[in-house]
Amino acid sequence: MDEIKKKKILSIIDYTLLNPNAEEDMLLRLAEESLEYHTASVCVMPCAVKKLREKYQDTLTICTVIGFPLGYQTTEAKKAEAADALANGADELDMVMNRVDLKNGRDDAVTEEIREIKEICGEKILKVIVESCDLSEEEKIRACRCVSAGGADFIKTSTGFGKGGAVLADVELFRNHIDKNVKIKAAGGIRRIVDLEAFFDAGCDRIGASCGVEVLK
Repeated sequence: MDEIKKKKILSIIDYTLLNPNAEEDMLLRLAEESLEYHTASVCVMPCAVKKLREKYQDTLTICTVIGFPLGYQTTEAKKAEAADALANGADELDMVMNRVDLKNGRDDAVTEEIREIKEICGEKILKVIVESCDLSEEEKIRACRCVSAGGADFIKTSTGFGKGGAVLADVELFRNHIDKNVKIKAAGGIRRIVDLEAFFDAGCDRIGASCGVEVLK
């Protein structure tokens, strides 16, 4: 892979650290490497957002997670998480969709929750994690419709904490069923340069990876 393509891939990586055992020096290294290699953002646990914002001010794009990792919190709890994360300085939110509602046919509730969180985000980016490894094809299509109708900016494949991660077939399915203004983020299990290149070539707008910088730099 040539250097130009490496830089393009780096520019769409959400450089991720969501390990609950992470030490502070790991977070700082993540931030420094994100700035050095110009990744799209760092994606960190909610408790780290304020520390990074205070240290890096406006130089670092910070993403965090909401309703993580299972997504079955109440909407009010997710709204409180979202508001707190934004108040602490988050630029982007990755929210886990309520699969309980989806699997029980309550698509309107799924859509409304996404809409309410997006209202809190305003112009800030909202990505909705559907955990596609736990969904049937029919459920994935319904999830695409909910994400689109709810006004989210991205649909995201996986938390990285489920039984499976991103697969190329899901990217293609999403592309066929989301609104044209909804972007795609692949995440979960993307650890090799060949995988990063494959998801980039598939047209993903973001790639969530904890080792993306390490394998590309």
